[in-house]
Amino acid sequence: MPSAIQSSKSSASGAFLSFESFDGTIIGYRRIGSGLPVVMVHGSGGGLHSWQPVAERLADRFELWSPARRGYAPSQSGRSPKRFADEVGDIRVLINRIGRPVHLVGMSYGATVALHAAAAGLALRSLVLWEPPLYAAGEELTPVLSRFEELTTQGDRLQADRLLAEKVARVPAPLLDFMDGGDPADNEPATDAPGWCRDLESMAADAVDVERWSAVTVPTLLMRGADTWQPMPETLDRLASVLPDVTLTTFPDQMHFAPSTVPEAVAAEIARFLSHP
Repeated sequence: MPSAIQSSKSSASGAFLSFESFDGTIIGYRRIGSGLPVVMVHGSGGGLHSWQPVAERLADRFELWSPARRGYAPSQSGRSPKRFADEVGDIRVLINRIGRPVHLVGMSYGATVALHAAAAGLALRSLVLWEPPLYAAGEELTPVLSRFEELTTQGDRLQADRLLAEKVARVPAPLLDFMDGGDPADNEPATDAPGWCRDLESMAADAVDVERWSAVTVPTLLMRGADTWQPMPETLDRLASVLPDVTLTTFPDQMHFAPSTVPEAVAAEIARFLSHP
């Protein structure tokens, strides 16, 4: 079994720890709270901070384990090209460290990782998903990866971000135009570029087949924003129709970013679901 490595760093928001995963990649994580264990998986462009506003509101009832996925600091990048199976392997090692079944919570790309983990038969009590972008998959993303690498090598963060928003997240044109109104002085190299590159590798090798998730039988909470743009709503409707044991919750007046904009509401919904007998 891979050895555990504990960091000397800590903060009021939890201790910073790390472990050696199945292939030797070092994965960093934060742990806070006490109670039944909950593993929280962040999305693309995220990191240890992504779930923190929600986790802080759950720490009085649950033990929250928040890993930085491979490619995102302080974790190492791991092998390339990356596949979803690599991240499932990381979660498996973490669950083995915890030593008992966990509630698995995933945000955006992290929700897709969580679905793969559930399908792989990891020891889960339940599954909580925030808007997995299951439509963003397949060979059509290969040229997006190449262009993203080119832009980030050139240090053009604004155009790299627009590429991701347009071709991966499929943000509507009016929102894209709003994004372009940013300060040119903010056009600095993206520190999350290695993580995005690895994520795009996984998505490009994956499939858009939603029906396969009918094999995920653990109780699942599927959350969405009422104002999130297409094709996310259509994709989530299809996912909800195939999951055998699903609760679908919609947050009024919210988009894809609700875990950051209304963390108290998201935390309350997660707590209700996880506390149900």
